[in-house]
Amino acid sequence: MTKKAQLSVHSENILPIIKQWLYSEKEIFLRELVSNATDAIQKRKILQTEKNSLPQTEPFRIDITTDSQKKTVTISDNGIGMSAEEVEKYIAQIAFSGAREFMEKYRTDASAIIGHFGLGFFSSYMVADRVEIQTLSYKEDAEPVFWSCDGSSEYSIDVGIRTKVGTDVILYLGKEHEEFLEANQLHKLLRRYSPYLPFPIYLNNNQINTSEPLWVKNASDISEKEALEFYRELYPFEPDPVFWLTLNIDFPFAVKGVLFFPKITSQFDYAKTSLKLFCNRVFVSDNCKDLLPDYLTILRGAIDSPDIPLNVSRSHLQMDKNVRQLSSHIAKKIADHLLHRYQTDKETFISQWKDLEPIIKLGILQDEKFYERAKDFLIWKTSTGSWITLGEIASDGKKIFYTQLEKSPILDIYHQKNLPVLFINHHIDTALISFLERKQSLSFQRIDGAIDESLLDSSREKNLLDTDGRTESSKIADFVRASLSEPDLEVEAKSLSSDELPAFILLKEEERRLRDYMNLTQTSQKELPAKKTFVVNTNNNLIIKALQLKALNPELATSLMRHLYQLSLLSQKELSSEELQEFSHSSTKLLSQLSTLI
Repeated sequence: MTKKAQLSVHSENILPIIKQWLYSEKEIFLRELVSNATDAIQKRKILQTEKNSLPQTEPFRIDITTDSQKKTVTISDNGIGMSAEEVEKYIAQIAFSGAREFMEKYRTDASAIIGHFGLGFFSSYMVADRVEIQTLSYKEDAEPVFWSCDGSSEYSIDVGIRTKVGTDVILYLGKEHEEFLEANQLHKLLRRYSPYLPFPIYLNNNQINTSEPLWVKNASDISEKEALEFYRELYPFEPDPVFWLTLNIDFPFAVKGVLFFPKITSQFDYAKTSLKLFCNRVFVSDNCKDLLPDYLTILRGAIDSPDIPLNVSRSHLQMDKNVRQLSSHIAKKIADHLLHRYQTDKETFISQWKDLEPIIKLGILQDEKFYERAKDFLIWKTSTGSWITLGEIASDGKKIFYTQLEKSPILDIYHQKNLPVLFINHHIDTALISFLERKQSLSFQRIDGAIDESLLDSSREKNLLDTDGRTESSKIADFVRASLSEPDLEVEAKSLSSDELPAFILLKEEERRLRDYMNLTQTSQKELPAKKTFVVNTNNNLIIKALQLKALNPELATSLMRHLYQLSLLSQKELSSEELQEFSHSSTKLLSQLSTLI
């Protein structure tokens, strides 16, 4: 006989609230119902040795079937099933989950049960006008049960028709939700939310999940091939990762996972977070920015935890002090792994540096604990071709020369003087070297930021006075200054130790760093102006000849000096796009002038 009753809720409007506010996306219903089916099978698997249970004769499985005529989607399982009393208890009492009660009674592993049979079931009303349940309990003398509710507070319960242990949940889709009758749509949702559940899932008799998640295996049992295949499954359109590592943390939460360091390409989106969060193999979110420090959010991979705090719809992570503590644990694990890689296989570490560099440098700037660990594997390439760590630099105690250009005329002078120069050319480096100077009392100087005394040859300084009381150096400087007619440009004539370099541009270290910082933060569309100094080498033959040419052909001497100035700007990447056009024009003019002398 059919029984009529009302759902046990505090408000008759609970179902509309669930439909409109609880779940951010309507497609979540499938994730919840499949998760419930998984719980039911897991429970039967645990209890199948009980004497009063019906024998299990078929493999465990979950089936999703569609009926375009009836407009139904059915989620079936051969799990534990329910008696009439249990249907009243776990379905009619909204938000009462049987998971906790089951675990307490049988003292089973909490990670085996997803644990949202109750409130999660009612997510079905986001797409269904009516929901029916046909179920048969695993107990030997159980009778099948039928339950039906149209989304109001009233439901009906009667004897069911199911002959095998398990449960069918039949959704009668609303007209505006008939898209979920399409197999392609359901397939996409199952692959998104339930690809790694422990029991086979079939959609219209086609199996959806065929592989286990990598994080359930021991790290020592995972091959490089398996790791790459897993990565390609998660990120089919990305290049293969640089390397990977596993996570197995038991405090403050039980967490397992696999993290990949992605290949950094020119199209790489640093702002995009792609780490996938799972709860007992059920996909929750691909936005885990709160679970990782900012500098690690570019990592790829998957993290799974049965007890990490989620919001009630299991769509987002809820922040608390334990989650922040977990974030710190993960950062330490990664720092330790990077140090181990550097110490055991330095050659491979160096070959991967371009992809590791932004993560490590951002970590140093943002995380004091990470900085303390990263000091031993923060490396730079030098002008001698070798690589050097921060610790080796700091122990030297000398001024640290650096450049952003691996090919530069100025660099040759440092080579000749056996002065090593660091190649520092990442956009983070301006902030990084300032940070390191404060932390370790270091002094970084760009090679075109000042003239080091070791680059000068005082023995050849042209400081003898002529009859007018002027040195040759001052006359060269005056000639260059007049030739360029740049009001904001300073000109200095110096006796360099090398005769080969005719001239170069100096930009004070402080002003350059400020300009780089402003460009990095994009606070202005225009580049911050910085005062330049044009240094000419009084020992260079071209400079000497240009000064002599002044008396014979002043126009050509001026053109030659201006060309040399623009050439210096170009070689040091200080020539703007507007100036480049003028440089091309003046170069043609200079060549024409020189051709008349042939």
